[in-house]
Parts: sequence; C-alpha cells; structure tokens
Amino acid sequence: MEKLDIVLKYFPDLTDAQKEQFIKMNELYQDWNEKINVVSRKDVDMLYERHVLHSLGIAKVIQFKPGSKVLDLGTGGGFPGVPLAIMFPKTEFYLVDSIAKKIKVVQEVVAGLGLTNVKAEQVRVEKVDDDFDFIVSRAVAPLKTLHNWSQDKFYKMYNHELKNGYLLLKGGDLTEELAEVKRKKKVFELSDFFEEEFFETKKVVYVQMMK
Repeated sequence: MEKLDIVLKYFPDLTDAQKEQFIKMNELYQDWNEKINVVSRKDVDMLYERHVLHSLGIAKVIQFKPGSKVLDLGTGGGFPGVPLAIMFPKTEFYLVDSIAKKIKVVQEVVAGLGLTNVKAEQVRVEKVDDDFDFIVSRAVAPLKTLHNWSQDKFYKMYNHELKNGYLLLKGGDLTEELAEVKRKKKVFELSDFFEEEFFETKKVVYVQMMK
C-alpha cells in the first residue's frame, strides 16, 4: 500500500495529528471507494501522489490564514478540499458538488477524520448564498464556465498576499482557456515544487477577482 512518505517529502513539518489524519484518510477512501466509486480504481492505490499531494499543490502557492473561507467547487470525492482542510485546520472549507453519492462519501470521510472546519453539501454553486476569500477546484470545468457560475461569490476585502480569487488545479495547454477571461492571472507549474513525473504538466492557475 502507498505510504505517506511522498507527502512528508514535501511537507515535513506536519503535526502528529495531521499525519494521523492523512494516514486515516487513505484507509477511509480505500474502504468507501469499494462501496461508492468516487476515485478511479487505478488512482485509489496512488491516493497520496495523485490526489493528496496534487491537492496540496495549492498549499505551495498560498498559506490560507486562520478564519479565511474557501469554497471547493465541484469537490467530487473531496479534492482538493479535504487535504487542504487537514493542512489548514483554522481555515473554513465549504465543499460542494451536485452529485449526491460523492457528497455522501465526502461527509463520511470528513466525519471519520474528525474535521470540524469542513462543511460538505450537495448543491449547485449558483445556489450558494455566501462569500469566500478563495474558490478552489480541480479539473471541473473550463475557467470561463467556473467564472460564470461563481464570479459573485468573493469577499470585497482581502487579507492574503494574493488577492481573493480562484486557485485551480489544471493541466495541459491552457492558452485559449485563460484568454477567455480578462482577469489578472498567474500560472504556477507544479513541476517546480514536485519532482514526480505525474506533475510534469500539472499547474495551479490563480485568477484574481479583485481590482
């Protein structure tokens, strides 16, 4: 079974409590994935590299401050929201997805991990009546679509070095997609942070939503 070492390689300062949560997370997903398939059969055995570490690419770009609020749009099986919630226990995370069975798994994993900073609900993002510092997402939809769904969900004040906006896990050639939304952007190559081959084409795309 895959070990936590690949996460500790890049995040050596995890607390004992965080390490325990990440270890238990693997057990919970292995168990739940047999009942409700939310992670591909191939990827569930590479959970730490392809899901946990991939999600934590965002933590290489920004350190969420205590009390800040993050929306995980289209969380699927809980990525990137669940790993980020373990990494930033004093930040509030709201994980939403339109598919009930996926949210059921997320809710069970969150309960199993004892995460008190996560709320997971089956709801379309257009129906979310709240504001956030950042919206995170992983390969859910093109940027223009995400922007149309959720551009009104950001606080007007900011307290991070990066102004409020999107932090999106994406891959491949994004030239056309990024050109469709006229906002300030920055692309971070995950290969600059992680040496594994899986990350060669993976990126974190930051899109600023404040002037």
